[in-house]
Amino acid sequence: MSNSTHQANKIILFQGDSITDGNRGRDEDPNHILGHSYAYILGAKLGYERAEQKLIFYNRGISGDRISDLYARWNEDAISLQPDIISILVGVNDAWRSIKGEPSGITDRFERAYRHVLEETREVLPQTKLILCEPFILNTGAPAEQWDVWVERITHYQNIVRQLAEEFNAVHVPLQEVFNEAASKVDAAYWLWDGVHPTYAGHELVAREWLKAVEKSDLLND
Repeated sequence: MSNSTHQANKIILFQGDSITDGNRGRDEDPNHILGHSYAYILGAKLGYERAEQKLIFYNRGISGDRISDLYARWNEDAISLQPDIISILVGVNDAWRSIKGEPSGITDRFERAYRHVLEETREVLPQTKLILCEPFILNTGAPAEQWDVWVERITHYQNIVRQLAEEFNAVHVPLQEVFNEAASKVDAAYWLWDGVHPTYAGHELVAREWLKAVEKSDLLND
């Protein structure tokens, strides 16, 4: 594949957990392939506005995944797709399982596994651009039951994501502050119905912040 052809068909991969998954299709039906998360909103908007670029969007988010789960399937669900851009949003399941004391959460592998993902990507796909979205919560649903514990854990993860974005020269998408601002105007459940998963309005908020950060970096024009 020539470089010009590759650039004309830029591949953008969305990775993460249920927030990204959005009940996406598991076949090749283009009517359902991106699901109904922020990934669909972004695919629709950018696919329309940049039609001449013939952007290709993949959604490989899987409900329930931790960052270690992403790493376990990184070959088939990332490397093999040869993406030009990889966007990652993950962390809430790492927090959930460790806070709840589940066997899968005994060891907090968030930073260790996240670093593995990024190091391997840099090694195998050195030209691929990275977008790291910080995890977020609001004070309703499950997080409200142990709010202080959740805030401490998610804040720690947010700091890790920011630091990794700096270290790996990735675009950083901050999300907690805008959700906090939104929840100060309309109740938290309007944006994150269970304190974790976005509503349609919440997904629009994620999409707008993603676009703001990515367009500022000029990543889509590289």
